[in-house]
Amino acid sequence: MKTTLTYNNQALVADLTKPLDISLPITSEGVNPVAWYLGQPTIEPVRMGDWTGKVSEGSSTNFNNIFFNPHAHGTHTECLGHITRDFYSINRALKQFFFMTELISIQPEEHGGDLVISMGQVEAALAGKTPQALVIRTLPNDTAKRHKNYSHTNPPYLSEAAATFIREIGVDHLLIDLPSVDREEDEGRLVAHKAFWNVKDINNLNTDARHHATITEMVYVPDLVTDGSYLLNLQIASFDNDASPSKPVLYGLSEF
Repeated sequence: MKTTLTYNNQALVADLTKPLDISLPITSEGVNPVAWYLGQPTIEPVRMGDWTGKVSEGSSTNFNNIFFNPHAHGTHTECLGHITRDFYSINRALKQFFFMTELISIQPEEHGGDLVISMGQVEAALAGKTPQALVIRTLPNDTAKRHKNYSHTNPPYLSEAAATFIREIGVDHLLIDLPSVDREEDEGRLVAHKAFWNVKDINNLNTDARHHATITEMVYVPDLVTDGSYLLNLQIASFDNDASPSKPVLYGLSEF
């Protein structure tokens, strides 16, 4: 199954039979990537008296509870409600699900002892392109990202200037393979989040804040997926929350 579309004044075809899933799942096998000082998620059968919701233990069905945090356990998509006093839901913010996308790879630069993705790096990698969505793969692209415990490691992050640039060129959906676009410990400043969503005051939200824009963190893009243009399908679960587990899927493009 294929679909045609136009990007940068060029007619392109996306093959929907060849999805490239860049999400990390939530599992109960002790191998999840985790962040923000939490332990592993749990998936376990409901137990009520002498009844256990597990077919292998005599039940007619498997009937599990899942305990997890969307920000700490695997790929998730969030809206500006992540940083505002008032409640805003990702389920209400994300209304479209297909976007023209650029995948870029960047090796963060050292600044003051931290590893940071700079505006100049993003601008150079995009080379004038202005997609609806942007996927940033950090280098080196170690497969340990699939299982890493990021807590207390001060992972790389996005500079405020880079986040502002991404917003100003019209990117509405930012995806990255890190637990946050901001520094792990920054005294709550969250400058990259605020810059991307154009949030000036978390207690009295400005009218030009970007309610429709999303940030997706903790993706994983295998090396076999090359930098370039893609069609993105950004899927979320219908949680009425600031963030939801998500399943971003890329589709390669060819000339029409």
